[in-house]
Amino acid sequence: MTRVHILHAGYCMAPEHIAIQGGAWRSIHFPAMFALIEHPHLGSMLFDTGYSYRFFEETKTFPNRLYRWMTPVTLREADLAVNQLSAFNHRPQDISRVFISHFHADHIAALADFDRARFVYLPQAYKNVRFARGLGAVSKAFMPGLIPSDFDERSAPVDVTKPIHLPGEYAPFQKGYDLLGEESIIAVELPGHAVGQMGLFVRAENDQLLFFVADAAWLKRAIVKNRPPHKITDLLFDDGKIYRDTLSELHTYHSRRPDVEIVPSHCEETITQYVRATEAHP
Repeated sequence: MTRVHILHAGYCMAPEHIAIQGGAWRSIHFPAMFALIEHPHLGSMLFDTGYSYRFFEETKTFPNRLYRWMTPVTLREADLAVNQLSAFNHRPQDISRVFISHFHADHIAALADFDRARFVYLPQAYKNVRFARGLGAVSKAFMPGLIPSDFDERSAPVDVTKPIHLPGEYAPFQKGYDLLGEESIIAVELPGHAVGQMGLFVRAENDQLLFFVADAAWLKRAIVKNRPPHKITDLLFDDGKIYRDTLSELHTYHSRRPDVEIVPSHCEETITQYVRATEAHP
């Protein structure tokens, strides 16, 4: 049975009232979540990677420095994805795939640490940033220096010409992509925040279904209450209206399937609760 460990590599700080309407006027932690997915037959995989020290190297100078000014990052040696894997008896070379939700720096900063992994993503996501440089890249929260030199050779983009029809238990999501060929990991498009953003349904042990929604919402409370972020965040999104449409779909899904663990990538409360639950029932 597939086992899932929800971890995070570093965090940034931002005002809560920006992340969710009606939020407090205080800064809160936004952890850079990544997940270790241990498949019984296909090996160990990651969903995103969180931050790495390369992020600090890439943001030393202008214009990338703007990114660090806007989202101050804290990262300890022990937080690095490669170091956390050792607690699960894994080495970086044991990771067979990295599922990339989207190409914002806090989701891809450690790609280069996994030199044997295949990179799985929606093709339009990489196409949108591939040739972005300078301020154009910063405006997409993308840093070309975080992309491994052999990225193209190790890429395995999702074949979007072969969608599957999702059964009613996934409604209102109707179309997905079977990433492993046995429906234990299904990708869906979650547009609005970034072009080609990909979420994952993962069928874990005890038939638990987890839904990794990346940045389609920053806080789970936003999904539960259908409360989008402050309108100023439209300046950061690919399309603010589509973002709110996606959030509404997530709210509908949660209303229908409250038993499914929905995991936004930056919700400290969700990550903490999941870790506590798994520690209590290993």
